[in-house]
This record gives sequence, C-alpha cells and structure tokens, in this order.
Amino acid sequence: MTVVKIKRLGHLGDGIADGPIYVAGALPGEVVSGTLDGEHLRDPKIDTPSENRVKPPCTHARSCGGCQLQHASDAFVADWKRDVVRQALAAQGIAIDLEPPVTSPPRSRRRAAFSVRRTKKGALAGFHMKASDTIIAVPNCQLVHPDLTAALPMIEALGALGASRKGELSVLVTQTDTGLDVAVTGGKEMDVALHQALADLARTYDLARITWDDDIALQRRTPVLRLGPADLTPPPGAFLQATREGEAALIDAVTEALTGAKRIFDLFAGCGTFALPLAQDAMVHAVEGESVMVAALDHAWRNAQGLKRITHEARDLFRNPLLPEELTRFEGVVIDPPRAGAAAQIAELAKTRIPRIAHVSCNPATFARDTATLIRAGYDLDWVKVVDQFRWSTHVELVALLRRNN
Repeated sequence: MTVVKIKRLGHLGDGIADGPIYVAGALPGEVVSGTLDGEHLRDPKIDTPSENRVKPPCTHARSCGGCQLQHASDAFVADWKRDVVRQALAAQGIAIDLEPPVTSPPRSRRRAAFSVRRTKKGALAGFHMKASDTIIAVPNCQLVHPDLTAALPMIEALGALGASRKGELSVLVTQTDTGLDVAVTGGKEMDVALHQALADLARTYDLARITWDDDIALQRRTPVLRLGPADLTPPPGAFLQATREGEAALIDAVTEALTGAKRIFDLFAGCGTFALPLAQDAMVHAVEGESVMVAALDHAWRNAQGLKRITHEARDLFRNPLLPEELTRFEGVVIDPPRAGAAAQIAELAKTRIPRIAHVSCNPATFARDTATLIRAGYDLDWVKVVDQFRWSTHVELVALLRRNN
C-alpha cells in the first residue's frame, strides 16, 4: 500500500503527487492510499478528503468517461480553470488579471456524440467508460440537454438498424430550433432497406434530419440555429459551440472587443458564429477552410434581414495565411483557430497595423504562444475572459482583446 499527498491537479484532471504519481479522481491537499503501478496509483482510497470535494451530481460519474471534475466544487473548478490560463500566459512571460469564468449550467450541452453497439437483445447507447471501449448507459446524464437524454432510445434504435456485430456507431445529436439533427458514422453500407428503415425511424422520433456517413438519408425539416438575426442551417457534423450559453458569452466578448470597427476579418470563421452577429454593425470578410461551412454562412446571410455585407472565401489558413497586404483597410480581426493555434496566420497579423484583434481560443497553451508573438510585435493585451462551456471537464476556452499600441 502506497500513501501520497496530492500537490496539484494535472491538465487531464488527475491529482498529482511527488514522483510524479498520478491519481484519478483526487484533489490537491488530499491524502490518498492505493496500489502503485508505475506512475499511477490504482484503486485509490481518499483517506483525507479536500474541503473542495463534493458528491458528484450525476449518478454515472464514477463509471462514465464524459466528465472529469464532478467530484470538485464549482468554485474550485472555476479557480482551477482560471489558473490554467494564468499559468499558460506566465510561461510566455505574460501577466494579467482574470475574472472568474462564465460557466454553462448543468444539462445545457446542445450537442453530444454518443456511442452505440448492438447487443443480443437490441443495442446499448451511451458514453464510454473512463479509458475503456465499454459503453455505459447514461439515462440520468446531468451534462447534456434533456432533449438529448430523451433521444437515447432513438440512438439505440439506430444501433439495432445499422451497427455491425463487432463495431459501434458514433451518433452526433444536435438540438436545433426545428428538432434534432442526427449524424451517424461507422454504420453499415446504405441500401434501400436501410434507407426506408431510417425514414421510418426519423418519423417515429420526429427528427429534423438524419445523415448517414455524410450522406443525408432524410430531411423532414431544415435544421435551424439562430445567430444574431440570421437562421443558420449547419452542414451535417459541422463544428458548433457546445452550449447556447457558452456561445452567447463568446459572442458578447468578441462584440465588446470589436465595437466600433466597421470592417472586420473573421478568420477560421466556421459557419458564422461571429460573422453573422458582427454583421449587424460592420462589414465582415469571413475566411474558413471548409467550403461547406462557407456555403452555409453565405446562405444564412443572404436570407437574413438587416445585416451589412458579408464576403467570404474558402482558404486553408494553415498552409496559405492571409498576408499583410490583404489585411489592409480593416479595423478589426476576430481569429478562432483550432487547438493547434494559428502560428502562421498570427505571424502575418503581427506585421500589420490592424488596431484590434479579438483572439478566441480553446487551448490556453497555443493561445499564450500566439499572443506572445503579437505582444512582441507591438500589441498590448487589454483583457482576457475565460469561458467554461464544457462544464465538469478540463476543457478551457477564452477570448482576449489585443490592441495595437502607438
């Protein structure tokens, strides 16, 4: 038996003791005993619990791998996520005050990817166990919106119809204003019988749209999400913000950062999360690598009322970043890259005189790296706002305003 004291929380949510020794489900300050297996303490027992330890609100917390931090108080998680951002910035020599995160409420995730596998009696749908391929049923999930929880029988019906005996389906379910949008991957090859069965299932469960391995099997209603004054129909499986509350917090921060700018670049624009709301007051040029998302953005803009002009282009900003001469005459930029950051595009932005940059990120480490590049080029970091729309996870998002100094 090995006894350790937890010193800090790692970026994956494990408690870390001297060694280092990693302990799943442990919090800083706790004394924990268990069997040492390399760098991990197996079957840990909490001998001295932290004052920040709480009873997980979800009955599936001990087995399900969907959440990492339900055993920690909301106040502790908020402080820890703020510290993750602060430490990432400090590693680049940047210091700034941070307000507490804006956290999405329980049962607010409007989209989730469920796994489903056929069984002898039908099918089983849910999330994977921690570090396992085993699927756990999650009928009482406290993370996803109730509309998604209620869809579990539909997901199991999909598994019974289209999963192979040895494989499993991934079913991405999105709550839209017109009903559930369902995108299935990993299923059997489409044929006439399966297509008919999917059509029957879509009617039975009143689905808006069902997609099978990127092909629309049936669309009964157009899936619609409201962005500013525009109605967006996202392409099947396209990137969207996880919660309405998180999306609103990000949009509010970006709008605040770019208020007054009349010509704005939206880089890594997606389907228009920022471009469509910003176009209420500014002309926007949106750049996105996926042409289907550009098309969805354009369709939403053309069918909205009261928006200023949105131009757009499909362009790989990793391989072909916008150059300084292309960025002239613009008063603001919003950039929202994937987790890898946008080193190439940031290097070109650093050469410009654009007055304000709203930098959105889902990775504090690459955000800090790219921000340091802009600061060295003459930008000041005005503020950083932390957004926690992935409640009970280790995931952190943020928005920052960088202003070109004189």
